[in-house]
Amino acid sequence: MSEANKKSFWQYYRFPIILVSSIVIGCIIGLVLGEKATVLKPFGDIFLNLMFTLVVPLVFVTISSAVSSMVDLKRLGKIIGYMLIIFVITGFIASVIMITTVKLFPPAKGVSIAMEAPGEIQALNTSEQIVKAITVSDFPELISRKNMLPLILFSVFFGLCISLIGEKAKIVSDLLNVLSEVFSKMVSLVMYYAPIGLGAYFAALIGEYGPELLGSYARAMAVYYPVCILYFFIAFYLYAYYSGGKQAVNLYFKNIFPAAITSLATQSSIATLPVNLQGAKRIGVPKDIREIVIPIGATAHMDGSCLSAILKISFLFGLFDVPFEGIGTFLTAILVSVLSGVAMSGVPGGGLIGEMLIVNLYGFPAEAFPIVATIGYLVDPPATMLNATGDTVASMMVTRILEGKDWIAKKLTANESE
Repeated sequence: MSEANKKSFWQYYRFPIILVSSIVIGCIIGLVLGEKATVLKPFGDIFLNLMFTLVVPLVFVTISSAVSSMVDLKRLGKIIGYMLIIFVITGFIASVIMITTVKLFPPAKGVSIAMEAPGEIQALNTSEQIVKAITVSDFPELISRKNMLPLILFSVFFGLCISLIGEKAKIVSDLLNVLSEVFSKMVSLVMYYAPIGLGAYFAALIGEYGPELLGSYARAMAVYYPVCILYFFIAFYLYAYYSGGKQAVNLYFKNIFPAAITSLATQSSIATLPVNLQGAKRIGVPKDIREIVIPIGATAHMDGSCLSAILKISFLFGLFDVPFEGIGTFLTAILVSVLSGVAMSGVPGGGLIGEMLIVNLYGFPAEAFPIVATIGYLVDPPATMLNATGDTVASMMVTRILEGKDWIAKKLTANESE
């Protein structure tokens, strides 16, 4: 039994252990070599580019195939409805947790930062931002990872039309299912390169930016990083437990670490999406649920970004000696955190739009922008990790609502048609 347990442990955790080991080695190389370690960055960029190249067609075929295969369109509506409710609830919980934390441990206490004006910041046009967020003006723009939400909406629309046409379009639906498997196989092959790519990426990252972690922002990081760790192990434990009890918790933590490590290193929910889909499949989340919830979650479910947005807002309030208190202030902060979370999704270090949103909506002076942008960069890895891994547990909760609390037992006793 002991040998079997050892084998089972190694079987489940072999790849995460290899990934973590490569990242630790990369960090050591970065600390030893300093800025010279940036010569390794191309090896990390290769991995990142491979994942980004695959993610657009993968999102299109997985969402389109999932929607097109649905005979029951009411189920599609339920999946999306429950998914949105879960996204809002978990984002609200994350925001409240961070508001409580920053009230107990003000991140800007005793911090003194020289302000430098970054130049003119254009005010955000909210209606224009909404239009740009959900649509593009030309088809070629659709096949870009920078326009993930329009691509997702197009994929749902495309799959829906296939489903509505019915039997005549079955050949297209079958083709999409096969293509989904092909791209999943491509991802699994690319992941063999992940230890080298992520190790090199971290070596360059630590070599170039390591000293900043010990600078003026150390207090903010000392507040944020423990909250992220606790949120990952406690909140996600509770979410997974709700989705299916102890068995769901075990399945989640056995299968989530490749996605957690990939998102931590790449700082991109989009780059982590293929790994996340594989993890959800191993957990047993039904195909239609995982292939709708997880891709949409990569652009709209941002627990980590909600945590970081509250941190940035409270940091600026403290820096400019503005009291961070009152129900109105807290509710506004929660709303801004959700909005900025959606704005900053997808692209590594791509929180600048969300940070501009914070600076402009609260009326902070322009010189506040580089301050909050620096915090954004430093908190981006753990924030993205929570964003990405939260998508998987969200898909499990949607499954529990739709399939019942014994969905894991059903999965184990039935062969899923993939």
